[in-house]
Amino acid sequence: MGEPNLEAAAENILRAITPTLDPSKHKGQAGKIAVIGGCREYTGAPYFAAITALKIGADLSHVFCTKDAAPVIKSYSPEIIVHPILEESYSVRDEDKKSILDKVLAEVDKWMERFDCLVVGPGLGRDPFLLDCVSEIMKHARQSNVPIVVDGDGLFLVTNCLDLVSGYPLAVLTPNVNEYKRLVQKVLRCEVNDDDAIGQLLSLAQQIGGVTILRKGKCDLITDGETVTSVSIYGSPRRCGGQGDILSGSVAVFTSWARQLVSSSDRNTSISPRNPTMLGCIAASTLLRKAASHAFNVKKRSTLTTDIIEYLGRSLDDISPVS
Repeated sequence: MGEPNLEAAAENILRAITPTLDPSKHKGQAGKIAVIGGCREYTGAPYFAAITALKIGADLSHVFCTKDAAPVIKSYSPEIIVHPILEESYSVRDEDKKSILDKVLAEVDKWMERFDCLVVGPGLGRDPFLLDCVSEIMKHARQSNVPIVVDGDGLFLVTNCLDLVSGYPLAVLTPNVNEYKRLVQKVLRCEVNDDDAIGQLLSLAQQIGGVTILRKGKCDLITDGETVTSVSIYGSPRRCGGQGDILSGSVAVFTSWARQLVSSSDRNTSISPRNPTMLGCIAASTLLRKAASHAFNVKKRSTLTTDIIEYLGRSLDDISPVS
């Protein structure tokens, strides 16, 4: 599956797009990431995505969540900037929805131009008013040309409203097996065909138009509708919940770094592929797999997402040493 030499290319790509640590740089140049997600039931997922971004090397990480989720997420770490601005239907009267939506958008827009990438979906839930708010945030991100990584309940939203990402080349979808099945059924109007996995994935990306899709699995398949690559290096047999949140945070950081590399005139940009979202997905998949492998070698069956996060820095330095 995929290109036969991709396993060697995956680490080369990760090395190529990881910026050097330069004492002359200022705060923010290594990446400013925002996660849109987190509600009463789900507070871990947005934290995992946001802390992953920092552990990999982003300078600043924000979470925009509901007021119920904010104190909990703040308690996990003082490193994350938490904005308790999202609202769920149970706390909003119908006549107030328009004004509250306007307030949410005004608050997010104050920050939007500062962000290098949005992660939409970790711990978002499926509350209708909350999803309406997030839909509008995504539209504003597109207008500002900010990359968007869509995972979790963000994929539920996008599957039911493809126009949010259709035709946007800076959108990345990271579906797991069930999320991918729903996308295929909705877009291609058929069932998943693993005998033609690459062809079907290409068709899916082409039908949605312009997006990059990272289909998660034993072998991760990545396409932008033009080429397909695969990453199956490293990995772990332990499938604890939360690894997808690590991946989405990683894709956000590496995509922002890849955009800097591709647009830079003073660095070697002969790397292939040239699409920064493809590069970001390849690098993120590689790093998560290596960190999961390290964690599993130590923790075995008891491996948790928090263990994998602790190995992100070491795994990145194994592939792309600071020195």
